[in-house]
Amino acid sequence: MATLHRQVLNQIGEQICSGKFAPGDILPSEPELAEQLQVSRITIRETMKSLSAKGMLEVRRRYGTIVLPRSQWQLFDPDVMTWRARAGAVDTSVIRDLMELRLIIEPNAAKLAARRATDDDRKAIRRAFKAMERAVAGHCEYVPADLAFHGAILAACHNQFVQQMQNALSAILRTSFELSSEIVGGPARSLPMHEALCVAIERGDETAAEQAVLTLIRRAEQDFDDRAKLASTANDQPV
Repeated sequence: MATLHRQVLNQIGEQICSGKFAPGDILPSEPELAEQLQVSRITIRETMKSLSAKGMLEVRRRYGTIVLPRSQWQLFDPDVMTWRARAGAVDTSVIRDLMELRLIIEPNAAKLAARRATDDDRKAIRRAFKAMERAVAGHCEYVPADLAFHGAILAACHNQFVQQMQNALSAILRTSFELSSEIVGGPARSLPMHEALCVAIERGDETAAEQAVLTLIRRAEQDFDDRAKLASTANDQPV
């Protein structure tokens, strides 16, 4: 169960991401927020510190706590990514940027993994793929299995900077995978593509690994495009 601090943090974080508190807005004072949310001022103060650390707020003396522009937010922060998704703030521009970032990082990571993976790395990647198979069959959750698969590939790069980026990349990938998993048939359709990537790394085939990742990302882009078109069509229907 989430702590009181976590509950309040999630609530205010989502309100900022949804635009209820927009950039430039001054938040209610600590006593006002404490009374509104029925929590202690200490909880509010800790929440403000957490949100400030994520680049979302700034406390200004004799002025108040102000919401900062999105450009200053820690966009790689898992909480920020989650709040944006829950608040419906993940639009086509965000998805485009997500796909571009994946294209920048993942093909080269796959090539490195194919070149450097140890026996243990290859086993971890295959084990994660098997979990994805079970998830598609309805025996476990898909998104954690997908994250484990791509995380195992990043670990197999054996690059200290890539490993340091894993937490940030996981937040990006989680958002992408959660959106993909909502598309009917998406996980099942992508399974053979993931297997192709797994096999390429097992065989040490850098070119095949790179192409498998590119195919995966292009498929995800197509799914998102189709989803956007369907949503646009539905919105255009007369009420």
